[in-house]
Amino acid sequence: MVKITLFLLALSAFAQEIHPDRRVTFRLNAPQAKEVTFYGDWMPVGSKLPMAKGDKGVWSITVPSLPPSVYIYSFTVDGLTIADPVNPRMKLRASTSASLVEVPSETPTPWQPRDVPHGAVEINWQNAKTLNNEPRAFWVYTPPGYVQSKKKYPVLYLFHGSNDTAGGWVLAGHANFILDNLLAENKAVPMIIVMPFGHAVPFGSPRDVQAKNTQLFEDYVLKDVMPTVEAKYRVTKTRAIAGLSMGGGQSLHIGFRHPEMFTALGAFSAAIPESSADLLAKAPPKLFWFACGRQDFLLERNRNFDKLLTERKINHVYRETEGPHTYSVWRQYLAEFAPQLFR
Repeated sequence: MVKITLFLLALSAFAQEIHPDRRVTFRLNAPQAKEVTFYGDWMPVGSKLPMAKGDKGVWSITVPSLPPSVYIYSFTVDGLTIADPVNPRMKLRASTSASLVEVPSETPTPWQPRDVPHGAVEINWQNAKTLNNEPRAFWVYTPPGYVQSKKKYPVLYLFHGSNDTAGGWVLAGHANFILDNLLAENKAVPMIIVMPFGHAVPFGSPRDVQAKNTQLFEDYVLKDVMPTVEAKYRVTKTRAIAGLSMGGGQSLHIGFRHPEMFTALGAFSAAIPESSADLLAKAPPKLFWFACGRQDFLLERNRNFDKLLTERKINHVYRETEGPHTYSVWRQYLAEFAPQLFR
């Protein structure tokens, strides 16, 4: 494991250089290119920064100091947007891809790999009966000691956002490391995390087709994923549900419609529907926690939902933090939400 990690770090060094003051230099070898621009997910959506071409055809840019976290970036070469071709850390998406860079912290963070007992992550394939028998994958985290133990565990169903994949919460969110570290510090109850693919209809479908996604996803989770999980893994009927962005909207939809199935509901920078009052036909699970960054484009929707819940005297906790619509924020939210579960 150590040799593999060092190999990946060595490869990454060609892609980016993290300076002691947390400035980051990004480089791309493209001697034939006429114009190369750069985008990082901490920047305004749609913006680009010009990169400078060096003597040997290596384009570069150094960005200002970044807070310790994970960031997604890409290059646009003569109009074609690409991931970093020499960086092995990829941000896979439902459509297109980008690259990841991790700016380290001097003090341990909840999402950093540490020398603690680690759980396992498995990829499960099934033909989804609710989706015309389509082969689909969902990822499952089992806590340290699961194999050796005979006990049953509660389950957190954790959803990703739009244009992400079932692996997003592991590959970019480090949900597995967050739980490993919380468990090592006795800050969380051992649990299983199930992470399904949230696009029940193809990403990029026409708007009228996309409108059916949430309901189809609910059917897929409740009728395909959940029975499979409960047949294969040692789990209890104690469940929680949470998600980010699109997945936050999906968790609200399912959690409010089926509060008897879940003890807790979380929504991170949630894509709350404009007709949010329609969600409130039933009371939410006992623990209802949601949060949003103050630089997030969905902030107003989340604030309005908090106001509506308060007016209706519906028990909930709403948090605002600094940060945009990125995994740097959602990692933090999961690290705050998970310790509250299954107590």
